Amino acid sequence: MAKIEPFEKLTERYDRWFEEHAGVYAAELQALRSLLPTSFSRGIEIGVGSGRFAAPLGIDRGVEPSEKMAALARQRGIDVVAGVAESLPLPDASFDLALMVTTICFVDDPLRSLQEMWRILRPGGCCLLGFIDKDTPLGRHYLEHRAESDFYRNARFFAAEEVLALLRQAGFSGCDTVQTLFGRDLGELQGDLEPGHGRGAFVAVRCRKGGQSTGNRAAGKEDVSWPG
Repeated sequence: MAKIEPFEKLTERYDRWFEEHAGVYAAELQALRSLLPTSFSRGIEIGVGSGRFAAPLGIDRGVEPSEKMAALARQRGIDVVAGVAESLPLPDASFDLALMVTTICFVDDPLRSLQEMWRILRPGGCCLLGFIDKDTPLGRHYLEHRAESDFYRNARFFAAEEVLALLRQAGFSGCDTVQTLFGRDLGELQGDLEPGHGRGAFVAVRCRKGGQSTGNRAAGKEDVSWPG
């Protein structure tokens, strides 16, 4: 609950950030949109928050542990079910796209969360992740000042190669990456888009479900919110 608490208490402040930093938000959306499959029939965002990413990316379902954040997402047209990334209340092979933006920084078990994404995806389905790369100027700035932030105080930051290794361990393959937000200061970041990773603070990764997952092959769970 410790990682959810600030999002419950400071919901409106969190949501205003996207308006106050519109250029950063637009760059992150551009990076994710560049890797978004051209068509998908059933998509979901894990840790949908207030719906700031799912809604503009055409994803109308989400999982979220914070009820106040979920309420904002519902106002943006997202059908939200309560749950955590490590134990998704969703059946096996029920989606062809699963999105997760910065959520990996806040989960208790990153690998299990990715294994759960693998489980709910159909064969050939895509996972799409967005996160701050700690091995970049802005990533290092966040790390240095983490204790000063209500939201990032309890976050765990990853390097891009660490996330890619976790994705492979979870069973994903064929990963592509793009990067944006070059610089150290939020007010002076460059929002250009480049392939790969290692320089841009925000990294988007798209991988496909293939082969066998390395664990967490849970039995199918009843989908009470979205039957059929």
